Amino acid sequence: MVDIFDEVEEELREERMQEFLKKNGVLLFAAALMVIGAVAGWKAWGWYENRQDTDAANRYLAAATRTEAAGVAGPNLPAAIAAFQTVEASAPEGYRVLARLREAALRADSGDPRGAAALWDQVAADSSADPLLRDLASFTWCLHYADKGDPALLEGRLKPLAAPGNAWRSLAREQLALLELRQGHTEAAMTQLKKLAEDTTAPNGVRGRASALLARVGG
Repeated sequence: MVDIFDEVEEELREERMQEFLKKNGVLLFAAALMVIGAVAGWKAWGWYENRQDTDAANRYLAAATRTEAAGVAGPNLPAAIAAFQTVEASAPEGYRVLARLREAALRADSGDPRGAAALWDQVAADSSADPLLRDLASFTWCLHYADKGDPALLEGRLKPLAAPGNAWRSLAREQLALLELRQGHTEAAMTQLKKLAEDTTAPNGVRGRASALLARVGG
């Protein structure tokens, strides 16, 4: 008897499944096509992004190689800048930011501080760029204007970089101490240098420079 009931139940399930497929077969087929299309589209987009990244990397490395081989003096400078500008115009975000930083460095080294500063500011204000590169751009701007920039403006840009957890914290704290010395605030500078020299989380080079400078100013 048990077998008969099982067979009847199985037949009923098959009938219900057939009725369900008759009513919803088209929808199920359409849904399957959508899933297949989504997977194919995702894979195609991944392939496209990978190819874009590879092309951008090759163009960035080619520009860097040409720049290093030819140098940036005199007539070579425009070509070097143009090579990185080509990468900036069409590369994905990461390589675009790197190319912009390299162009800024070229302009700074060749006597175009305003052009370099404008590029550093662009990167620092770019919300889509990696925070590490944004902070690097801001820190590089501060380094360039350390001797001649407005102290209040420099302090305003350095303090966020000196916050705990920031990758540039130790270097920013070092620049803040130097800024105090530049303004004649010797005691404040010595206090910062002493803390930096004793900070075991700071790089050895930064701690060494802080100790040496502290000794020179009488700490």
